[in-house]
Amino acid sequence: MNIKEGINSLQHAHPEDRLIPLSTPWGEAIQQAEDRRVRTEYPRPQLRRDNYTILNGLWDYCILPLADSSVTPGRPISADGQILVPFSPEALLSGVNRQLQPDEYLWYERRLSFSDRELARKDAGMRCILHFDAADQRADVYANGTPVFSHVGGYLPFETDITPFVGADSLLLQVRVRDESDETFLTRGKQTLARGGMFYTAQSGLWQTVWYEWVPANYVQSLKITPDPDHHQVLVECTSPKPFSSLSCTVYEPSKQDFTLSGEGTPSTEDDPAHSRRPLIGVATIRKSDKLEVLRLVLPEDSLSLWSPEDPFLYEFTIRADEDLIHSYFALRTFTVESDDMGVKRFCLNHKPYFLHGLLDQGYWSDGLMTAPCDDAFLFDITLAKRAGFNMLRKHIKIEPLRWYYHCDRLGMIVWQDMVSGGTKYRMPLVCYMPTLFPHMLIHTKDHHYKLFSRADEAGRRNFEEECRETIKHLYSVPSIAVWVPFNEGWGQFDALRIAQMVKEADPTRPVDHASGWFDQRGGDFRSIHNYFRRLSAKPDKKRAFVISEYGGYACRIPGHSSVERIYGYKKYDTPEEMSLAFQELMDKKLKPLERKGLSGAVYTQLSDVEEEVNGLVTYDRKVVKLPLPTASATPCARECRQESEMRQQKSTQSDCPYKHR
Repeated sequence: MNIKEGINSLQHAHPEDRLIPLSTPWGEAIQQAEDRRVRTEYPRPQLRRDNYTILNGLWDYCILPLADSSVTPGRPISADGQILVPFSPEALLSGVNRQLQPDEYLWYERRLSFSDRELARKDAGMRCILHFDAADQRADVYANGTPVFSHVGGYLPFETDITPFVGADSLLLQVRVRDESDETFLTRGKQTLARGGMFYTAQSGLWQTVWYEWVPANYVQSLKITPDPDHHQVLVECTSPKPFSSLSCTVYEPSKQDFTLSGEGTPSTEDDPAHSRRPLIGVATIRKSDKLEVLRLVLPEDSLSLWSPEDPFLYEFTIRADEDLIHSYFALRTFTVESDDMGVKRFCLNHKPYFLHGLLDQGYWSDGLMTAPCDDAFLFDITLAKRAGFNMLRKHIKIEPLRWYYHCDRLGMIVWQDMVSGGTKYRMPLVCYMPTLFPHMLIHTKDHHYKLFSRADEAGRRNFEEECRETIKHLYSVPSIAVWVPFNEGWGQFDALRIAQMVKEADPTRPVDHASGWFDQRGGDFRSIHNYFRRLSAKPDKKRAFVISEYGGYACRIPGHSSVERIYGYKKYDTPEEMSLAFQELMDKKLKPLERKGLSGAVYTQLSDVEEEVNGLVTYDRKVVKLPLPTASATPCARECRQESEMRQQKSTQSDCPYKHR
């Protein structure tokens, strides 16, 4: 181990640094466009309808001290200016560029006007459901001054029925947000008010899509899709306000054509009367309760197509429930941990050992922070990872919009999903420095010492468990998610054995990495270590698969494409060429030989640079790829950019793939 490199990697806060503004190619197009409509894609790919309106765009805003009572819900605010939703005020693309403090409120406001067609829907008994895909951290929603909903938690969606406020007169929609960031036990991920090192600029407010849709009086509120390819079937659970009088489902015959959503809600062929594919038969309904019905979709054996990164096949289906019509998709696959022919525990895809060659994916953007500028940005990251030879992304301490998971589903990218960390301020010497420098000293530390792990507050522990279950519920149906990761490196970790069992009960279909990094409590389905400074090795466990869930972290700062002058990383290289040679040697000589010794998967740090961290394969602004990769014209990146480019509406002068490749 290189002690000097380990000491240099210790976390340091640098709130005094002024970040250099960096724009991604997509952010530049947004800033140049006259039309301020952004992120117009339908947000929920597995539960799609046609009657929806995206509310992203310019909203009025003001920031006031908590004690300031000058804003009265129902009266227009005295605006500080306009903010571009869904970008946080701290993000360059928001147009605000101001840090919300814990002792301040951020107020949003806009008026909604409804068309004659929408008013007719209300008269016909339909409901208008307002959706917020995420608001960080505490949000209160007002309609014409009436409080209609309150939500706590910065990463999960919430919705409310605003039908009573729909009328010929405009509706004044106001949202009040407070964000205590890392001064509370609430989940925050890598956000901190004193940014630096591996912790990043805290953001706040509405940072995912805001939208509303019209639904029948009785409608499908949620779907829970469980594939069971071993028995040629899929179970689809439908929840609703009350029982349906009729419920039917159509699964379409497999097609070798790419499954691709249009920029609107539905595949371009689903409503075509000349639909060329025949429906599959074998659908039965099993009612479980008045508000829950289960569809059992039995698929003919000759039509089975298993999902994998090499062949990411998706089945399209529709559900008609009384007057409600929704479009969705599923995939047939299983994720398990099983013994191979030598008795070594392995991660398995469809019951066959499958080596997970993964990348750590933080999901941060130089101009949007946690909010990607557009769908094309998602496509770029995922296809870059595939071109670099990776088949898995570990979504690190963050929940993405459902569009991101949809692209992983259809492009063939396995996802390891972290829960978002919380707890009070971390004791970094315990949870990071000592395990990094002297890993064997703390390997047997028990995580029921709540104070040591920043979990002394019982309410905070309950909050984490609730959000953990809600995260599983929210993402359960995503085909590409293979593993749940409750805790990372001891950040707010507690009772990991019990939490792993709780996760298993909520979702028996996926393995669990109960404690990624260190503080292993000998539970879950993996022995999961982080190794940045020692020689890579494989240490198979008799009961669990062995994975190196973080390693690498090779750093190379590209002048003109970095947020700060500082360099944070684990091994530093002066040029992309030097980094590339070291990266290739790491893969070929140090990692690959470990697979036959029992290694089941490994996660390289990381996909992109983030602020001080310059250990990405691509720069923070996504303009320079540091490794030699296939040319853009021969990659899926170019094809996807042509197929699904919302930015084309803005007549960007950028080419389909405006990136430099080193």
